[in-house]
Amino acid sequence: MKNPSDFIAIALDNLEDYGHIKILINQTKPFCSIYKVGLELFTRFGPPILDCIRDADRGIFLDLKFHDIPNTVAKAVIAASQLGVQYCTIHVQGGKAMMCAAVAAAKVLRDRGVIPPKLIGVTVLTSIDELNVGLSVEQQVQSLAQLAVAAGMDGVVCSAADLPKVKKTLPNALEIITPGIRCSGSTVHDQKRVATPKDAIANGATLLVIGREVTLSEDPALSVQEILSNISTLFKNI
Repeated sequence: MKNPSDFIAIALDNLEDYGHIKILINQTKPFCSIYKVGLELFTRFGPPILDCIRDADRGIFLDLKFHDIPNTVAKAVIAASQLGVQYCTIHVQGGKAMMCAAVAAAKVLRDRGVIPPKLIGVTVLTSIDELNVGLSVEQQVQSLAQLAVAAGMDGVVCSAADLPKVKKTLPNALEIITPGIRCSGSTVHDQKRVATPKDAIANGATLLVIGREVTLSEDPALSVQEILSNISTLFKNI
């Protein structure tokens, strides 16, 4: 059974100082299960940045949003497994063939006795509130989520704002990772579709990605504890 802290992934992406990152991880590791490293951070520090997370005995969410030809993405999944990460993201808009190649690469790894990362399909970025594709954002998210399921992906990234309608169309076992999490009264920054931690989990999220709410706080440990308090009432009767 998951604990409330198992629902929390802290995004380190807006931090620029290696020493600061190590301090923040040490302050917050008792209250979360995983740390997310995105494109900016991985480009700045490379694979060594993952050592900070390994040293804290926490999971690694490598959020590089692979989007390329199928063979390249399949090899990227293999490379990610060699880094020992638990999750990696793939843009669903890259198409079913690309995702199937990634899923096939993960199966080859499992057949060799290697635990591959969970493959998470990115649907529509939370910074987007409208699309010029003839579909609403919600319709586009639903369509892409279904495509990810058809390709055999382990989960999807889905805005909490889209979750109430999208969740009921997805398999129960699918991981649903939700960014754009903000506590009541917080600044939304560049996120357009946000929700509180409690609402996101109530609507079906299995992992909350929380960044600036914690990393820009004067007291990161206290901030993540307040988030835990916000969601803990959901687990009292479990």
